[in-house]
Amino acid sequence: MREYIKYKESISNRGNLFRLKQVMKKANAKEEITIGFIGGSITQGSLSTSPHNCYAWKVFEWWTGNFKTTDIKYVNAGIGGTTSHFGAARVEADLLSKNPDLVFVEFSVNDESNDHYLETYEGLVRHVYQSETAPAVVLISNVFYDTGANAQLQHSKVARHYELPLISMQSAIYTSVRDGLIVAKDITPDNLHPNDMGHELVASVINYFLDRTLQEVLIGEQPSFVQKGFSEPLTANTYEAAVRIDNRNYKASFTGFSEDECAQKDITDCFKNGWLSDGQNCEITFEVECSGAAIQYRKYVSKNAPIANVFVDDEKVAELDANFEETWGDKLELTTVMEHRELKIHKIKVVIEDCKNTMNPFNLVSVILAR
Repeated sequence: MREYIKYKESISNRGNLFRLKQVMKKANAKEEITIGFIGGSITQGSLSTSPHNCYAWKVFEWWTGNFKTTDIKYVNAGIGGTTSHFGAARVEADLLSKNPDLVFVEFSVNDESNDHYLETYEGLVRHVYQSETAPAVVLISNVFYDTGANAQLQHSKVARHYELPLISMQSAIYTSVRDGLIVAKDITPDNLHPNDMGHELVASVINYFLDRTLQEVLIGEQPSFVQKGFSEPLTANTYEAAVRIDNRNYKASFTGFSEDECAQKDITDCFKNGWLSDGQNCEITFEVECSGAAIQYRKYVSKNAPIANVFVDDEKVAELDANFEETWGDKLELTTVMEHRELKIHKIKVVIEDCKNTMNPFNLVSVILAR
């Protein structure tokens, strides 16, 4: 099947490889390195038969295979059903705190191709790129195999602006599916999430890029203008310093809610540390400094869940329906309720008029603030 993969076309943007070559030189000198991944369900390993069959692990194995005597650590910060909006707010805690030398970023099938996600994606990339360990950054673009859809058009703007490599499954794999050279069901049961073979192919595309870079590692490459002096943002850039608040770092004012005190197993146990409705006339208020905000909450496939109204500065701005119409599992939903307002203290209130007669509580997981 690999004979149908268009490896050369997969490098949608080569970018400047100075940082990546420095990581390879560090590994070759037997210095410890950390390889990190952040993304959605494909990065988490959805539909692979084991974590070791996920594309991320197979890319990690490229490093351990090429630098056999080097201590190399692996961090997978993939969470299914999430976008770069959430990624921008959690990347510090979930990934950058582990001091990565290299970060792969993959949100191309959960982000929509619009200006909002261009801004959240840019904020995430800027945060990673300027973090303490100055990691190399590689952007990964997965794809819907029935339509070829993804957010690559928007993400590629970030790749070009910051001279970052972008590796495209749309160019490498989807075109062969479209042209009938690869049967989609052989690599993905749902036209999105790869099976073991699909993960193997995605990893082979990324590893092709790494092979090429390793072959060039001794060829001198100067830091890009981005590394010499960080460039101006493409967008309003209110998400680079995004903050996530939950009951661990913020005391909300509420009636008819209680703090969720259940222990969280790991980052994929993602419905914890928020607030749960537990009565009638439920109301919770956040007074926070921000220019934008989004409510993160649980949508239930079992339905029978409340609908909440959101007010910003006493104006109704959104309705949050916790009933999920799809069947693949409960979803960690993120709804933007304000964006690009004045940076000041805003009052955000979530109100549920009747949650006593529903089987499921309203699970307000967190609030994500843009600055």
